[in-house]
Amino acid sequence: MSDVDVRCEPGGGGWICQVTVSASGSHSEHEVSVGRQELESLAPGSADPDALVGASFAYLLERESKESILPSFSISDIERYFPGYGREIRTRL
Repeated sequence: MSDVDVRCEPGGGGWICQVTVSASGSHSEHEVSVGRQELESLAPGSADPDALVGASFAYLLERESKESILPSFSISDIERYFPGYGREIRTRL
C-alpha cells in the first residue's frame, strides 16, 4: 500500500503539484502540471486539482511501481501511456 501526498500551488496557467509517494520504506517525488482546461475536462466542477492528482496517482500505482512513474509530467500525458485513463478517472472523482 502506498501513501500519496499531493501539494498543489497555482502556476503556469494552472497548477504545479508536488507529489511524494511513500511505500516499503522508500519514496519517490514527482512534479505534475495541471492546466485549467485539463482540470475542467477530467474533473468537471472541481476548483482545485488535489483530488484529481491523488486519484490519478492511485490509478497509476495500480498499473506500475512508483519508480516507473515519470518524475515530471503533465496530467494529460497519462492518457498517452494509458488509453482510457480520462474515461476511468472521471468515474473515480
